[in-house]
Amino acid sequence: MKKLFLSSLAASLLVTASIAKEATPQNTAVKQVNNAAISKARKNAMENQVKVIQEAVDSLKYAHNALNELYKGNQEKASKSLEKALGKLEVTLASKNVPKLLPVDSHIAVNELITSSNAIKEAVKHAKDLLDDDKLQAAKAILEPLKSEIDITVVSLPLATYPNALKETAKLIHDNKIDEAKVVLDLALNTLVVTEKIIPIPLVEATELIAAAAEVAEKDPKTAKLYLDAAQEALKISKQLGYVSTSDITYKALDDAISSLKLDATSAEVKGFFTNLENKLKDFTSKVFSPKDK
Repeated sequence: MKKLFLSSLAASLLVTASIAKEATPQNTAVKQVNNAAISKARKNAMENQVKVIQEAVDSLKYAHNALNELYKGNQEKASKSLEKALGKLEVTLASKNVPKLLPVDSHIAVNELITSSNAIKEAVKHAKDLLDDDKLQAAKAILEPLKSEIDITVVSLPLATYPNALKETAKLIHDNKIDEAKVVLDLALNTLVVTEKIIPIPLVEATELIAAAAEVAEKDPKTAKLYLDAAQEALKISKQLGYVSTSDITYKALDDAISSLKLDATSAEVKGFFTNLENKLKDFTSKVFSPKDK
């Protein structure tokens, strides 16, 4: 079975010198909220990570064994391995609600970028200038670290095609069509489905900063405003990193709502305003966090 290797880029360590140099130092309280937000998001990702189905993993192992035996010319052993590969999926395939995908591998990578919206803006401008001068690799070096996200990647067996491919391979072996059997089985083993869910860290931070502002607004409006400033900056970073469409109406509504709260975070209606803002942000992030198939 082929092992999926995914690189985990520590973007906070690999940011370009220009970004690292110009990043604005954040208030200690804001840093604490942001660190807690990332820890919480990482913990949630780990707890909700799709668990691999051992039967699917075993089925893949036997299918690979079958392919190896075919290349060795051991048709009988290949057939037995195929029987075991199908046998591992027997219960799943016989169930009423057969899933479309069976997870065989999963991976979580945290890539945190510590910078400011102004630094990102300057970095992108510099990259564009380099592209105008046909300096593609130099531009790439600047743009590559520009992401701040938690990536959850799941590799799955497609039950719509995989079991049928095993059956077809077994039939071809029985008919002594070994070369064709190799092609069908090799194709089946290389058509796994990769699904990736991306959680933008700045949006996670914005969510927690707004919640933190709501907690202290009545007693400490100064700190509440500090949190709201940081939340607004986090939203701006999300937009500049491409997690949010520049034409997204909801983003503008969120930005305007935060600006309104900053004007009077101690008003009698403040709790209602915060609740409304938090609900808007939840709806907004649910759309951004949707999984994508590769």
